[in-house]
Amino acid sequence: MANFNFASMAAKESVEQGISFQDKGQTWDTADHVKDVVNELNSKSTVHFLNLDGNTLGVEAAEAIGQALKSHPEFRKALWKNLFTRRLKSEIPLALKHLGAGLIAAGAKLTVLDLSDNALGPNGMLGLEEFLRSPVLYSLQELYLNNCGLGPEGGKMLAAALIDLYDNAKAAGSPLQLRILVIGRNRLENVGAKALSSMMKTLQTLEEICMPQNSIYHVGIGALAEGFKMNPHLRVLNMNDNTVTAKGSAKIAEVFEHTPLLREINFGDCLLKTDGAYMFAEALERNHTNLEVLDLSYNEINDDAGLMLVSAIQNKPKLKILNLDGNFFGEEGCAQIIAQMAQSMNPDALMPFEEDLLPEDGEESGQEDDDEDEQDDDNDTAEFAGDDYDKNEEDEYDPNDTTEEVDEEEDEEYAKDNSAEETAYVTTNNFPPKLFNDTATTGSNIFGFGNNGNTTAVNSSCTSAEFCLSQTPCSLQQFNSLEADKLVTLRNIIDQFNGDDHLLLLVFTTLKCAHLCKTSKPAMDLAISLYQATFDYAIQTNQETRVVDYVLKQLGLLRSEEHFKSDYDVKSCRYALREALGKQQFANDNVKNTFKVFLDKLDV
Repeated sequence: MANFNFASMAAKESVEQGISFQDKGQTWDTADHVKDVVNELNSKSTVHFLNLDGNTLGVEAAEAIGQALKSHPEFRKALWKNLFTRRLKSEIPLALKHLGAGLIAAGAKLTVLDLSDNALGPNGMLGLEEFLRSPVLYSLQELYLNNCGLGPEGGKMLAAALIDLYDNAKAAGSPLQLRILVIGRNRLENVGAKALSSMMKTLQTLEEICMPQNSIYHVGIGALAEGFKMNPHLRVLNMNDNTVTAKGSAKIAEVFEHTPLLREINFGDCLLKTDGAYMFAEALERNHTNLEVLDLSYNEINDDAGLMLVSAIQNKPKLKILNLDGNFFGEEGCAQIIAQMAQSMNPDALMPFEEDLLPEDGEESGQEDDDEDEQDDDNDTAEFAGDDYDKNEEDEYDPNDTTEEVDEEEDEEYAKDNSAEETAYVTTNNFPPKLFNDTATTGSNIFGFGNNGNTTAVNSSCTSAEFCLSQTPCSLQQFNSLEADKLVTLRNIIDQFNGDDHLLLLVFTTLKCAHLCKTSKPAMDLAISLYQATFDYAIQTNQETRVVDYVLKQLGLLRSEEHFKSDYDVKSCRYALREALGKQQFANDNVKNTFKVFLDKLDV
């Protein structure tokens, strides 16, 4: 019986106890105005939380509450959102100082601090500087500063304070374990993003990062990506309504390799566009078996990339929400995506298409993208003009650096309409070529690149090396002039290259043979064997999605913002691919099914 009573008492003490004045709509100016709050604090021996959300607090009233908090070392959660409506700019930092001073004097150990929906700005951050660095927050696990108007300067102040807090806690033998950081709607911009990236690299404990609507462009996204990577336990990543573009997408795709525990990913309304979606699909296809929510709505993604995304989530058994609404799929594209999703293990995860948007004429013009890219590069240069920015060094925020940052002048909508797009894999320079082994060449430009980067045709008669190393189609005469054991000869040449050069030669040698497959049985046999070799290598090096994407584009099956016209007979190349897909040993089911989806679209 004694043990039972002891257990009951322990259970009772573990129940969280607190005080709530939430949504009372009170205006507290003086100590007398908050006597009810103070009386409750003074009368209760245990107060784990104090919820003051939905009232407005003045300086004198805050001082009274702070005094009452001094008697509560057990205090854990400061739930003080939406607390300074209609308050003067000068009042907020003083009120925050009084509240913080009370908890510092009490020796409290906060786990949750919620100051969301308060117009703090940099001025309000001044009232938190001592508090944010104090032992009260060594135990902090959740920090909510959503919709606080911090701006770039406030973001820098917050980052510096949290880095100091980390150092102080570590020196005291109580390492900071901050898990949740919610700082959306603060217009942090690139400057604030870079500062917070340095903080994230330092902490390395974050499990949930929410930074929607912060006017962050791809430069800031790239900086944040380096911080995200250093937090391998990340489970929730919400960057909704920032301007990521394809440039930022490439950086975020790298993050996914380092964060396999992600269960919620929200990059809705981030201008990923088609190429950004390709990169996300490739990165998410591997691992991420815990993924429950993927929101890529309103990103100007075309239907081909939509199908790639659906293919990428086929191995996500826990998926509950896939939101692709508001993209550029069109009626037919939406139907195809729905049909493919219906064959997955969680078809109900796909959210309804209620506002699919079709691009205006010329939306995906390649020339327009080139112009935008130049403009975007100009904006980057201007952005760092006052930053002493060195593109050859890692750009990290130094909390001791007092150099003034140049404000971004671009309006967010203007930036979204004019941001540059970077094609995922460009036809002629996706895999950077290198000089072929000197013993196999005569020193001529047998790669066939002209001064403008375009390919040029080889002569009517050529060596096996010239045939293999050209990126342009070859004639049947050139093919027939190759040595009898053509596969061995060509593979010996290709195998002298490593990495992307090896992959480049596999792809284009395959296409050269497939180009001739309808007029030559040996060319067909060789094309099938080389398709097989290409995807054997892709699987071996964990690049199957990347290579599928590239081959689909070469065969005109997958659209991209970077438009090009293939020099190859794509119908012949597709025909050879269909033959290769029919071989039992070809690649794997994932590669086969992806190609089948896109080839079947041609038959509809």
